[in-house]
Amino acid sequence: MSPHDAVELGPDMLSPVARSPGGETQTAGELPVASKDRPRWSRAPHPTKRRSRAGQLRRTRQHFYRQVVHMRDLRKGDQPLRLLAYSLVPSPRARPDEDWGTLQAEAEQHGYAIGARLHDVAVPVPTTYFFASRTSRSVYTPPWQRPGWREVERQLRDGLAEGVVVLDRHNISCDDDEYHAVIMRLGEQYRAFVHLVISEEPSAPT
Repeated sequence: MSPHDAVELGPDMLSPVARSPGGETQTAGELPVASKDRPRWSRAPHPTKRRSRAGQLRRTRQHFYRQVVHMRDLRKGDQPLRLLAYSLVPSPRARPDEDWGTLQAEAEQHGYAIGARLHDVAVPVPTTYFFASRTSRSVYTPPWQRPGWREVERQLRDGLAEGVVVLDRHNISCDDDEYHAVIMRLGEQYRAFVHLVISEEPSAPT
């Protein structure tokens, strides 16, 4: 089961047209930006920009994969890469069993060996209340605040695996900057990489 199953509310859930107390019009897809006298509204990133960012994130992730493969070839020859399996489930009642099967099949398809299986329960964190709207946006706790993900990083740091396989990037983070920071941290500090079953796609504004 994936955290996609959990309901996430974003700016597109705003009413089509709403007015702030200052008389300004807010339309769906616009985010509040503070000003001296009253809020003004700025539009969420254009879908083309989100697609471009998704491509950048994918290329960064693949860069570290190539580095790991190169180092493996120099040191260990034909030994398979050893990956940890990680899943973020949407509730304490949810079980990651379905994800384990998918991750195992993905690993076998690419010739990886699966090590430890680790998971966390997604904990929503409300971040923003929208003016003229009864919806608030939620994100999950950052990966480095989750016990399962901290164990992922510990095992990578200790050289027990060379990467981690997850269903999609949302199991790590829905936030582009946060997700990018994780890729860089694993690649630069631990010489490890992230493998996704479902490649990066433009994320909804969060």
